[in-house]
Amino acid sequence: MKHVLKLALLLAAVPVAVSAQVATPAPPAVPGAKPVGVERIKVHSPSIAGNLEGDSADRDVLVILPPGYKADARRRYPVVYALHGYSIGAEQWAKEIHVPGSIEGAFGKGAREMIVVMPDSKTVHNGSMYSRSPTTGDFEMFIARDLVAAIDARYRTLPKRESRGLVGHSMGGYGASRIGMNHSDVFGALYMMSPCCMSARSAQGLDAKAEAAFAGIRTMEDAQKLGWLQRATLAAAAAWSPNPKKAPLYLDLPFGDEAQKADVLARWAANAPLAFVDQHVGDLKRYKAIALDVGDKDGLAADTAVLHAKLGAYGITHDYEVYDGDHTNRIGLRVQEKVLPFFSRHLAFR
Repeated sequence: MKHVLKLALLLAAVPVAVSAQVATPAPPAVPGAKPVGVERIKVHSPSIAGNLEGDSADRDVLVILPPGYKADARRRYPVVYALHGYSIGAEQWAKEIHVPGSIEGAFGKGAREMIVVMPDSKTVHNGSMYSRSPTTGDFEMFIARDLVAAIDARYRTLPKRESRGLVGHSMGGYGASRIGMNHSDVFGALYMMSPCCMSARSAQGLDAKAEAAFAGIRTMEDAQKLGWLQRATLAAAAAWSPNPKKAPLYLDLPFGDEAQKADVLARWAANAPLAFVDQHVGDLKRYKAIALDVGDKDGLAADTAVLHAKLGAYGITHDYEVYDGDHTNRIGLRVQEKVLPFFSRHLAFR
């Protein structure tokens, strides 16, 4: 059971595996906070189009417009791109972090007005890992290129890196770290909330019973009947060990002979930020500001601390906070009290 729990935390960073939707307390209401506008749009992503597992290239996106957006047609705004975690989409994450209330509260407490964009990156296996794969499609470039271009074209943004922020929680925190390191030319400030999947994962928990369950898959529909942990494994494999010749899932798992196991695990390890952060020191030093936070009762606290130490060893200035909380119970409050104020301080507003 210990290994199964560890696998759950590493793969998807959600401590309760029986429910995709987590109920969280709302942050305190802020008297006098003005209402924001919420728009639901679709963004077509050429980077995702043609993927092997059939994930839609037309992605749902929530766009939260600040209170003053409609009042002054000449004013332009910074944009914060906010990435959700595994097993939920943008709408579910909006509920978990109490959008629009938490955003209204942040503005009501003095954070400068900005646009917040929440793209949906859920896939057939419940999560893209914000990675580049022919199996899932290129979700990294969906965020860094297609989505940014679409938002800049449709809304009154400040279309420059210094006015773009990137934040994510859990799988989204992984996405923020990966995309942030690879696309420092696009974003100017970076915030990672309880990032998952920082270290190279092993095959713990993938026993003979799990191998038999995966071997029984004949269709995508069969895969969707698997348990939560098994589907999380498929999501990771679809993102990091794709195989265009292996229908119907088009991915490799760490089963078979020792050489095949080693190959798959090496491919997974290559996608672990703690393994590739050393190659992105210069990229990370380009950021105006970087922040990391994690709850002291979160199973991801140890890996987040390692990332903090690595950044410190390279002299990369950043904020780091371990707060009283678990993986999800404080995230609405954090958005209101910490995340948006962080971007308010560090993004360019003109």
